[in-house]
Amino acid sequence: MSGDGLQQTILDPVIPYVGPIIGSLQPGTMVVFHGSVHHDADRFQIDFQCGSSQTPRSDVAFHFNPRFKGYGVIVCNTLQDERWGCEEKTYEMPLKKGKPFEVIVYVLHNKFQVSSNGKHLLTYKHRINLERVNALSISGKVQIYTIGFAYHTTQQGSQPSSLAISSMNASQASQESLMFEMPYTGILSNALSPGRTVVVKGEVNKNAKIFAIDLKPSGSTDIALHLNPRMQKKVFVRNTYLHDSWGEEERQLSQFPFSPEMYFELLIYCEAHQYKVAVNGQHLLEYKHRFKDLAKINEIHIAGDIQLLDVRTW
Repeated sequence: MSGDGLQQTILDPVIPYVGPIIGSLQPGTMVVFHGSVHHDADRFQIDFQCGSSQTPRSDVAFHFNPRFKGYGVIVCNTLQDERWGCEEKTYEMPLKKGKPFEVIVYVLHNKFQVSSNGKHLLTYKHRINLERVNALSISGKVQIYTIGFAYHTTQQGSQPSSLAISSMNASQASQESLMFEMPYTGILSNALSPGRTVVVKGEVNKNAKIFAIDLKPSGSTDIALHLNPRMQKKVFVRNTYLHDSWGEEERQLSQFPFSPEMYFELLIYCEAHQYKVAVNGQHLLEYKHRFKDLAKINEIHIAGDIQLLDVRTW
């Protein structure tokens, strides 16, 4: 992740490090760590704490603890009243001894979500109220180059609009109820053209099998862009439906970007000859236009095993 989007940065902190969190830790906050693991590391830890006291030790809302013995494991936990809770372990270990890394902790209303080196890693549900979290602690055999803080804002210079109201019927009770209703159909505020962006925010269901995001012309069976992640096979299918027939599927990807219970922001950027798709700030793929009349593409349809949180366009 580029440092351009970070509002605050701490450079070369001395380890062990304890310091205040810049601003408040609210849903939408992203904390980005760049560093490297020591060649002889057995473990290190990053703690999101409720204060910086050593005696008695401050509560720890989120303890992120990579351990490098054997095949490696990442242990997550919470410390309350100087007692550790039940450990949650992740046996996928993207961090390597002697190698640089990027770890991104994204703060959501109900959990922390961690990615490393551009790939989703784990989620950890809150056990302590976020309002209490005000300090960071880092210790162990690790060197940290930068700690960056980013706060959820819309793209600079853009005028994003939610599509939730676009397809609301008079009988529907509220915008909130519509935003969570699946399957979902919304009308874009303006038809697609080069330079326009569509963002879908959601959370993958725990036992998800499949979901789809379609961009299409309203009132037509044609689908200009069909994005279809299939969770069980870890395949991300892209296609176009024209004249009552599917075209040739595109499936090739270096890595599958979705996991159960994962929050995501999927961005579709329209260029003159192709779409570019990114997930959680990481460029994922390009897809060349097969439906050429972009000005007719004015509808989005979303279905499948996700909780839909928002759809925006600018």
